[in-house]
Amino acid sequence: MTTGARVQRETAAHRALALEAARQAESVLALFEREHPDDGRPQAAVEAIRAWAEGRRALDLAEVRRLSLASHAAARSAATDVARFAARAAGQAVATWHVPAHAEAVPGYVAKVLAAADATKA
Repeated sequence: MTTGARVQRETAAHRALALEAARQAESVLALFEREHPDDGRPQAAVEAIRAWAEGRRALDLAEVRRLSLASHAAARSAATDVARFAARAAGQAVATWHVPAHAEAVPGYVAKVLAAADATKA
C-alpha cells in the first residue's frame, strides 16, 4: 500500500526540486573534497539525492537520515567555513527527499561557501 506521503515524494515537481538541490550542492562539493579528500560523506549524500531525482535509485527515511546526518557530521569536523558550508549544502540537499523545504537552504549554503572562499583569497 502506498501512503500519501510516499505519493508526494514521487511527484515530478519534488524530483525537480531535489535535482536542483543536488546540482547546487555539487557545484561546491570539490571545495570540501579539496580539504577532506578522504571524506566521502557529502558526496554520498549528493549522489543519492541526484540518483533518486533521476529515478535511478529508491530511498527511504532511514537512509536519507543517515546520509544527511553524516554530511552534517562532516561539516562539524571540517576545519574551514568553506568545507563546512559545502558539507551542509549536501546534507540539506539529500534531506529534500523527506522535506522539500530543505532545498531552500541549499542556495544559502552555496552562497556562504563562495563568500568564505572569496574571503580566503583576500
